[in-house]
Amino acid sequence: MHKLVFCRALHPDAMALLKARKDVNAVLLSQDFRGPPMTRELAEALPGSFGVMIGLERFSEELLASAPGLRVISRFGVGYDSVDVPACTQHGVLLTVVNGANDLSVAEHAMMFMLMLARRGVEYDASVRAGTWMIQTGRRMHELAGKKVLVVGYGRIGTRVAKLCNAFGMTAMVTDPAFPTPRIAADGHIPAPDMWAAIPEADIVTLHCPLDSVTRGMVNQAFLKRMKPTAWLINTARGPIVDETALTAALTDGTIEAAAIDVLAREPAPADHPLFALPNVVLSPHNAAAPMECYAKMSHRAVLNLLDTIDGTIDPGYTVNPEVLGRNAP
Repeated sequence: MHKLVFCRALHPDAMALLKARKDVNAVLLSQDFRGPPMTRELAEALPGSFGVMIGLERFSEELLASAPGLRVISRFGVGYDSVDVPACTQHGVLLTVVNGANDLSVAEHAMMFMLMLARRGVEYDASVRAGTWMIQTGRRMHELAGKKVLVVGYGRIGTRVAKLCNAFGMTAMVTDPAFPTPRIAADGHIPAPDMWAAIPEADIVTLHCPLDSVTRGMVNQAFLKRMKPTAWLINTARGPIVDETALTAALTDGTIEAAAIDVLAREPAPADHPLFALPNVVLSPHNAAAPMECYAKMSHRAVLNLLDTIDGTIDPGYTVNPEVLGRNAP
């Protein structure tokens, strides 16, 4: 019997996959997959487990050492900055992600943010509800067509965002050292191998890069000062990519015009977070991948990653450290 621990509830279709297996003992720690990380509960349930599905829980060397029988961690998402990957590999624990399951949802969320900033959606909604109807002060409304967007990161989400921007009549500049200039140009976008040089040209900067030693704190005071005073920043990637103190100052003193943020350095964020008081910020609670359709796809893939590991049929393309399998990802 394989004990599998789940930190969040899953879509019923994915739960049905588990119930159909007679060799699996599924332990569910929470009924709310949108809740805060459950690190303490996870630590208590981990001993004796073959696999675990985590959300935003941090997985450390200490946790790995406490569960010598653990063989696979299934991340309910595609980012894995909360997991000690070298330690996983050292302990022979496979780390898997749900590549391809949330691309569309996050890309749509980024576009929603652009539209909300362009049309001042949050502010006008509040104005109508308050009985003041039309706002006569503050930022002007804009069309997206004709805007120039700098897409930072050209992975599965960034490629979708760039394509959607083109569909809205926008011009997409793309910067990502992992993708050659000819590939970006062939996709119909403007290659921007020098991100620093491209920043002043952009009306919108949208972040779709992973959090790592290079990108942590990348959007700092110097970065923001290179942006146009009329520019907007969109972040649906990871909170620590942005220096929130610098962003708050830039939005307050007019260095940039507006921002839309789905991810913060601390989640859930404290109620007195300085960004919450600014009228030129649109916020969401790290829920870009929360639509029901995306929830179903992510749940299905997260469960399959566990079951396929049990069966020895896991596709290396869904793994972060395929060397644990003794073969490389395609």
